[in-house]
Amino acid sequence: MASSQTHAQTAETDVDVELVLAVDASRSMETFEQKIQRDGYVAALRRKDVVDAIRDGIHGRVAITYVEWAGSNVQRIIVPWTLVDGADSAEKLADALDQPIPATQSRTSISGAIDFSSTLFDNNGFKASRRVIDISGDGANNNGRPVADARDQAIAKGITINGLPLMTRGDFYSDWAVKDLDLYYSSCVIGGPGAFMVPVNSWDQFPEAVRRKLVLELAGDTPTTLKADWLPSQTLPLILAQDKPQIDCLSGERIWQRRMQDWESR
Repeated sequence: MASSQTHAQTAETDVDVELVLAVDASRSMETFEQKIQRDGYVAALRRKDVVDAIRDGIHGRVAITYVEWAGSNVQRIIVPWTLVDGADSAEKLADALDQPIPATQSRTSISGAIDFSSTLFDNNGFKASRRVIDISGDGANNNGRPVADARDQAIAKGITINGLPLMTRGDFYSDWAVKDLDLYYSSCVIGGPGAFMVPVNSWDQFPEAVRRKLVLELAGDTPTTLKADWLPSQTLPLILAQDKPQIDCLSGERIWQRRMQDWESR
């Protein structure tokens, strides 16, 4: 009897994908920008094509958790692991996200977000052939361990990391920005089987970028024939992990160090 009860308590629910939505909440993200992010995910979860992508899977259900992050020790679970298997459960998840926005925190640690998100797959009650961390953010790693190290360790565990680089910063943060954040994400952040990213150049693109990204992640149907186009386009490009230009993965840390030295010399 005890053995049967233990098995029932530890049984895992089969799903098509376990998805961590890891969203930037660092100080460079103003309140209205954080709200655009939240609203984008809320709207996407209420879209028929997103729900259809979930239901068309082998199991017809997925597990999703929503995390916000900033510095290396600042990660907060906004919505814990939730089973989504149709319009009703997707609506409940959207409602859980449609809440007041917490205060932002300092620094940007993509490596911390990856490390934290990687642990969330352990003993979460779900089992899937695909485990995905989706990182969205508006800057390069400048805190914690090197982002490429965190990425590589996650990939070694069988986790795929997708990206949503937000190239939307205003003039106030221009001195802290890494040039060509999309190239940085492609070279330093995303990786693993079928990894891709959707760059966002303006906030009005964000809702469509989130919708498109979620459909691809939930359906597991990344179009491998589509290559990167680094030129401006009217349509949102889909950039795959194998399209990797050479870029300095420690550029965010170097910018932070230079700005701190400039500040101390004043």
